[in-house]
Amino acid sequence: MDKKFDVKKLIQISLLIAIEVILTRFCSINIQIVRIGFGFLPVAIIAMMYGPISAGVAYAIGDILGMMIFPSGSYFPGFTLTAFLTGVVYGVFLYNKPKTWPRIIGAVLIVCLVINLGLDTLWLSILMGKGYIALLPTRIMKAVLMIPVQTFIIGIIWKKVVVRFVKVSQA
Repeated sequence: MDKKFDVKKLIQISLLIAIEVILTRFCSINIQIVRIGFGFLPVAIIAMMYGPISAGVAYAIGDILGMMIFPSGSYFPGFTLTAFLTGVVYGVFLYNKPKTWPRIIGAVLIVCLVINLGLDTLWLSILMGKGYIALLPTRIMKAVLMIPVQTFIIGIIWKKVVVRFVKVSQA
């Protein structure tokens, strides 16, 4: 891993963080206990290009910046932890490894079922004072919807966009 300061990498990650904030805050469907959006995509791209720590830190920064610039309720650090862990999981599965469908599906399953369904539901139950089990049916429906959507979009974006972007940025 290259430890030197890389301005090009910093600019690319910053641009992807900005895209993540926009996709999460403006291009998502928000219901009280469910947000369906595409903010995962820039994080998955950062994870594929720069690794788990970069993706985790970038998503946590995006979560904090999004909350500060476009607040939609009170800040809760649990969601920032969820964001960090999401970036780490994508990075562990997708960084410097072949981007195969089983690998993409594995990353998406862990993110959607363990992190989003498990942790985010816990954070919502704490914030809303509702029982964990009471929140699960709606959250399960979101997970069932998002697993194929995220899998397909990450796979297609990798094959059609990121590979070309990496070639251009290395030239």
